[in-house]
Amino acid sequence: MPEPERPAYDPLGPGAHEAIAPTGQGGAMDLALEEAESLGEGLGGPPAGPREKARSLWSDAWHQLGRNPVFIVSTLLILFLVVIAIWPQLIASGDPLRCDLSKSQEGSSPGHPFGYDTQGCDVYTRTVYGARASITVGICATLGAALLGSALGGLAGFFGGWGDSLLSRVADIFFGIPVVLGGLVFLSVVTSTTVWPVVGFIVLLGWPQLARIARGSVITAKQNDYVQAARALGAGNARMLLRHVAPNAIAPVIVVATIALGTYIALEATLSFLGVGLRPPTVSWGIDISNAASQIRNAPHMLLYPAGALSVTVLAFIMLGDAVRDALDPKLR
Repeated sequence: MPEPERPAYDPLGPGAHEAIAPTGQGGAMDLALEEAESLGEGLGGPPAGPREKARSLWSDAWHQLGRNPVFIVSTLLILFLVVIAIWPQLIASGDPLRCDLSKSQEGSSPGHPFGYDTQGCDVYTRTVYGARASITVGICATLGAALLGSALGGLAGFFGGWGDSLLSRVADIFFGIPVVLGGLVFLSVVTSTTVWPVVGFIVLLGWPQLARIARGSVITAKQNDYVQAARALGAGNARMLLRHVAPNAIAPVIVVATIALGTYIALEATLSFLGVGLRPPTVSWGIDISNAASQIRNAPHMLLYPAGALSVTVLAFIMLGDAVRDALDPKLR
C-alpha cells in the first residue's frame, strides 16, 4: 500500500504564514522577498536591476531648471531679445535714424504700429534697435564685473592675510559711492558716444559686490574636508584653487551676476535718461524714454513702448536669476 503523503516541514508552525501574510501591497512577505533578492545578488546571483547614477550638483541643477517654467519662459524671452539685438532687421525693416518731422507724434498707422516720436522717427523701429545697446551694456558689464570681482575676491578669500584686509577696505570705499551720483560725475567728462564708457563705469562700481560674494564662498569651500585632504596629499595652491575650490564656490557668483545683469541694464537706461549715459546717434531705450518724458500727456505711446521693452527685459533676467538661484541652492528645495 502507498504511504500517506506527509505534510512539508514548516519551522514557523501551522498558521504562521497566514499571520504574517500581507493584507496589501508592501507587506512583510514583500520585504522578505526583497531581502532574499539582495542576498542572492550579493552571493553572485542576477542583479536586481539598474540603479540610477548619482547626479552632480550641476547636472542636478540642470535637471531642476528643465522642469521650472520660470526658467523656460525667461530663457526663451532672453534668447529672443539677444537674437533681435544681433539681427534687428529680422523684425524691423526700417531705419531707426530716418525721421520725418511732418509725422511728429502721430499715432499708429499701417506699417508703423507704435506711431512716431517728436522727431518723426518710427517708435517701433527704434524700440527694436534699442535692444542692441542695452543688452550689450548689460552682458559686457556683467562679464567684466564677474571676472574682476571673482578673481580678486577668490584670491583674497583663499590666501587671506593683508591682501584680504586691503580688498575689504577698498570694497568699502566703492560701496560708499552713490551709483547715480558717481555716474553723473564720471560720465559727464566723457565725450564718446559708444557703449564702452558706460560699461567701464558699471564694472568699476559693480565688482565689489561680486568680490564679496566670491570671497565668502571661497572661504567656506576651502574649509571642506576634500580641500584639506588635497593639501595633505601635497597639492599646490594653484591646483587646490582651480580644481577643488573654484568649481565649488562659483555657483553663488553665477546667481548674483545673473540677477545683476538686469540691474545693469536698468542702470544704463537711468544714466541715458539723465543725459550722461549713451548719447545720440546711439539708439537706446533710455534716450527714447528721456525724449518722451516731456510729451507723456500729448503722445503717451512714445513712452509706453520703450519703457515696456525695458521692463520686460529687466524682468526676464531677474526671473532667470531667481530660477538659477533655486536650482543651485539645494537648501531652498
